[in-house]
Amino acid sequence: MKTLVVGVGGMTNGGKSTLSVSLHQHIPNSCIIAQDSYFKDDSVVPVDSHGFKQYDMLDALHMDTMMNDINSWKRDPKVFLRQCGLMSEQTGPSDDEDIFVLIVEGFLIFNHRPLNELFDKRYFMEIPYEVCKKRRSSRVYRPPDPPGYFDGHVWPMYLKNRRDMESWVSGIVVLNGLKTKEELLSAVCKDIYQEIKRIMVCVFFVLREELKWP
Repeated sequence: MKTLVVGVGGMTNGGKSTLSVSLHQHIPNSCIIAQDSYFKDDSVVPVDSHGFKQYDMLDALHMDTMMNDINSWKRDPKVFLRQCGLMSEQTGPSDDEDIFVLIVEGFLIFNHRPLNELFDKRYFMEIPYEVCKKRRSSRVYRPPDPPGYFDGHVWPMYLKNRRDMESWVSGIVVLNGLKTKEELLSAVCKDIYQEIKRIMVCVFFVLREELKWP
């Protein structure tokens, strides 16, 4: 079987999760691993000099656990899906031509070097400051954002993390999060299906060489 790892990153409330779920619904043999599922307990997240919890940092996340889960998927996607209850035990053995797609979604996925190295495709969702702040204010977080948290921590950390990312990560496709869900899904799906097609063509030529086809 072949694997394809897709990264969907970007700023808070930029549309990462919505796009990732839509991709999962349209791409066969796919699943999602979301970075937000790996936050450390609030009691161990450090506080800065302004009293703001430092959630927008890699140290606030169990990245080792996240990497273990991703590597488990890479070793055998079918077993991983069965363990997650996403594939029936009655499903037969995988063919060499099967292509499994992992969608990794999160706000700092490209800032973690070991994770970034695994991506075959990289997409980054961005929206303007005003839109981001408005969307963030309409969301309910646990624990809730304290007054001034967006301007005092979230946005400055986004700018810092993006600068860090752009200083050493290449091959990122930046997406306009103000476009419709349908437009974004269509563009990214087209790109991923082209990559799947490329992989299938490579598999065909390898098989032809191995079997000595004319």
